[in-house]
Amino acid sequence: MLKISVLQMDVVYGEPEENRKKVEKLLKEALKVKVKPDIILLPEMWNTGYALERLSDIADREGNPTIDWMKKVAKENRINIIAGSIADIRGEGSDEVKRVYNTAYAINRSGEVVARYDKVHRFRLMNEEKYFSPGEKVVTFELDGIKCGIAICYDIRFPEFIRKIALLGAQILFVPAQWPKPREMHWRLLNIVRAIENQFFVVGANRVGREGKAEFPGCSIVVDPWGEVLLEADEREGVFEAVIDLSAVEQVRKRIPIFEDRRPDVY
Repeated sequence: MLKISVLQMDVVYGEPEENRKKVEKLLKEALKVKVKPDIILLPEMWNTGYALERLSDIADREGNPTIDWMKKVAKENRINIIAGSIADIRGEGSDEVKRVYNTAYAINRSGEVVARYDKVHRFRLMNEEKYFSPGEKVVTFELDGIKCGIAICYDIRFPEFIRKIALLGAQILFVPAQWPKPREMHWRLLNIVRAIENQFFVVGANRVGREGKAEFPGCSIVVDPWGEVLLEADEREGVFEAVIDLSAVEQVRKRIPIFEDRRPDVY
C-alpha cells in the first residue's frame, strides 16, 4: 500500500515567496498526521503562476531556491516529493542560451533529485509557446522501487505521449496541472481514460482559485488502473489523501493483456 497526499492550492500571481509560504503551510498539514504520506504531489507552476512576462525576474534558477528546500523537507521527513512544476530558468551565466522551462522535479526520501521533466506540449491558449522552451523527452524514474512517470497538464491530452510512459514500465503517472474550470469535465475524463487505457494509477494535482479571468476548480484526482476514482477533491485549498494498492496494476494487466495484444505493426 502507498499513501499519496495531493496539495491543492490557490497560486498567488507572480509572488514566489508568498507561494512558498503557502506550500510550507500545506506541507506541515500533510506531515502532521499519524501516518506520513509516502509521496506528496504539488500542482503546476505553483511558484509564480502564469505571470509569464515577469518570469525572467521571478522564476527559479536551476530549480532553486525551491528544490534545495524541497530536498531538505524530503530528507528530514523521509518522504518522496513530486514538486509539482515550477517556472525554471536554465543556461544563465554560461555559454548556453538562457531558457525558461515549465519543469517538474521528483525527489526521493534521501533528498536526492531523481528526475527532472520539462513540459513537452506547450499550451497555446495560455501563450506558453511564447515564453517557455519545450521539453524534448519522456521521463520515467523510480521512487521506492516503483516506476513512475510525469505529464504536466496539457500533456494529458496526448495519448501517444502517455502510452510511451506506460511502455517504459510506469505504474503511476503524476499530473501536476493548472486546469481551468470551463474544461473541468475534460480534466476528469482524460485522467480516467489515461488510467484505463494504460492500466496504471493516475494522480493529478490541480490548483484552485482565480487568476485574471481564469478560474480553477481544483478537483485533484486519483484513479486506479480499472478507472475507479479513489479520490476527487473539491474546490478547497488543502491536503487530500488516497491509499493505493500497486498490485492492482499487475492484476489488471493479466486480466486484460492489452500490452501483449498491441499491433504496432499495423499502427
